[in-house]
This record gives sequence, C-alpha cells and structure tokens, in this order.
Amino acid sequence: MIEIDVHTRDDGIGVVVPRGRLNMVAARQLKEVLADLVGSGTSRIVVDMAETTFLDSSGLGALIGGLKSARQAGGDLRIARPVPAVTTVFELTNLDRVLRARDDVETAFDD
Repeated sequence: MIEIDVHTRDDGIGVVVPRGRLNMVAARQLKEVLADLVGSGTSRIVVDMAETTFLDSSGLGALIGGLKSARQAGGDLRIARPVPAVTTVFELTNLDRVLRARDDVETAFDD
C-alpha cells in the first residue's frame, strides 16, 4: 500500500507526495489523485518522489497520464527529488527527457 499526500500551494501549484512503492496497485491511486487535481482546476503539479522507493511501468504510466492531462488543461507535471532507483527507471525508459527531474519542489516551476 502506498500513502499519497496532496496539497495545493498558495501559488496554485499542486504538490503530490507518493510514499513507498509505486507499483500496479499504487498507480491506480496516483492516477485518481492526479485526475482529481486537474479536474478541480489545478493543472500545474509537482510530484515529489523523495520518498518513492520503487517505480514500475504502471507507476510510469500513471505519471505520463497525469502529464498528458495536465498539459491538455494548459499546465504541466514536474518531477522533484527522485531517489536513485526512480531516476534509473526514468533513464532506462528514456523518460528522463520527458519528465526532467527537478532538485526541489519549491523551484520546480521556476523556468
């Protein structure tokens, strides 16, 4: 089971913090969280992956789905602080080019 914390900052950016293993079961939960955020008008989202210990293809799918819906709503989805295991998955799948990791949550949209 994964725990996902969600909050919206004062500047309107949604912050999602998945804690634990982002696998097939958890991916469904993450997909719902991201869809709810975009559906409620929060299209700029940072996924803080500092406490995500594992990522599989289902988790990647949830992130890409969130990225697509955020961009369709005029926003974007950014990844912050991924642990080495998550970074490796991004690199192996070449998704590090699409989901470029940011050093911290606060500055993820400062570009």
